[in-house]
Amino acid sequence: MKKKISAILLIIMSVVMTLTGCGSKGNASEEDTFKVGMEAGYPPFNWTQKDDSNGAVKIEGTSEYAGGYDVEIAKKIAEGLGKKLVIVKTEWDGLVPALVSGKIDGIIAGMSPTAERRKTIDFSNNYYKSQLVMMVKKGGKYDNATSIQDFSGAKVTGQLNTFHYSVIDQIKGVNKETAMDNFPAMRVALEAGVLDGYVSERPEGISAESANSNLKMVEFKDGFVASEEDTTTAVGLRKDSELTSKINEILSKTTLDEQTKIMENAIKNQPAAK
Repeated sequence: MKKKISAILLIIMSVVMTLTGCGSKGNASEEDTFKVGMEAGYPPFNWTQKDDSNGAVKIEGTSEYAGGYDVEIAKKIAEGLGKKLVIVKTEWDGLVPALVSGKIDGIIAGMSPTAERRKTIDFSNNYYKSQLVMMVKKGGKYDNATSIQDFSGAKVTGQLNTFHYSVIDQIKGVNKETAMDNFPAMRVALEAGVLDGYVSERPEGISAESANSNLKMVEFKDGFVASEEDTTTAVGLRKDSELTSKINEILSKTTLDEQTKIMENAIKNQPAAK
């Protein structure tokens, strides 16, 4: 009887070990994903839409999809890594904490690799370079501005915790308004007359004009002074991540011409976004 019981126990243990092994393989699927955080609210870099048109990717845990320049770059990186792309919609201020805590594997959200951010996270090589502009109301007082100093006395803001907000200090006599969380909110405030302008980057400016005929992008002859690190965007990664060198290799295969074409398509597709 004892031998029979022992034999039965061995069989049970074998089954348990087999099932455990299967569970481990199932868990490995987590390692086969590349989780990217973005706010999905900064067109044409990233936005939210209702379907998968124009190559949009499903946002984790929702029925919505993310599209835009950042999404296309993320797709290229995921493919190069041999992983499935997962988009995790995250508020701007929550991106770095989400990365550090391991909730996401990377930030691809039009983020500049500033010295301050490098204290907490690492960055890949750049994947886009832009220039600063001001968004104003079409036909308004600042419609024909050519210098940032034309905004002396104007109510101007920028996105919270970005260099867009800090460069406003270069305008003498400006009324620097409280920073705002996102670009859709700034567009609404500008159209409503709460703001006279908000600082942005050229791709977002073109996108805003395309989406709303009441807004206008002002490009300056005498513009903001910004560093190279501020006007470029890169992939945010955890400190000493093994992904950094792999992602740099993937990005090196994307030419400037290809980047331009991807951005042009993103700008063209953006009006369909929310």
